[in-house]
Amino acid sequence: MKRNSWLWTASLALLIAATGCRGDAPATPDDGPEVAPTTREGEVQLRITTVSGDIRRFQVELAVDDASQQRGLMERTHLGPDAGMLFPYPYPVAASFWMKNTPLPLDLIFIRPDGTIAAILPGEPNDLTPLSAGEAVSGVLEVNRGRAEALGVAPGDKVSWGNCDEAPPAANAWRADRFCPGETE
Repeated sequence: MKRNSWLWTASLALLIAATGCRGDAPATPDDGPEVAPTTREGEVQLRITTVSGDIRRFQVELAVDDASQQRGLMERTHLGPDAGMLFPYPYPVAASFWMKNTPLPLDLIFIRPDGTIAAILPGEPNDLTPLSAGEAVSGVLEVNRGRAEALGVAPGDKVSWGNCDEAPPAANAWRADRFCPGETE
């Protein structure tokens, strides 16, 4: 999957200087409590709170650096049901994706800066048609095609990831492994 955005290069340099990737908590069942942080390096637990209040959890790989963003889920033939890949951004961008060399059918979930889902778009295997929410987003989540609908996830639902119980970072400090919209800083 290749992301098309000229702004990424500038933000990547700032990101590398400011932060590293780390996971915070492993996936738990949809109705289970969060558990202590024991995630593999480069992964994080992502939560989607539906309009009805249900919480859906995914264990996601972080695609933060340019190489991992360019590679995305290319050449992958399997993705677990509650797994995915997250493309977080340090500031809102007009993200555009394609499915080059990606044999898996995917749902691309575009996440606004306020944490709400802007759009869920179907990614066709190996399709070069650019997919975009048509607005600036703070992240894009890729999961198996149809998984969002099966879990009742829809535009307007709220997304967060990482450990939102810890103190927020200092103002203007961005962390790829933590997105907690609505918290006070």
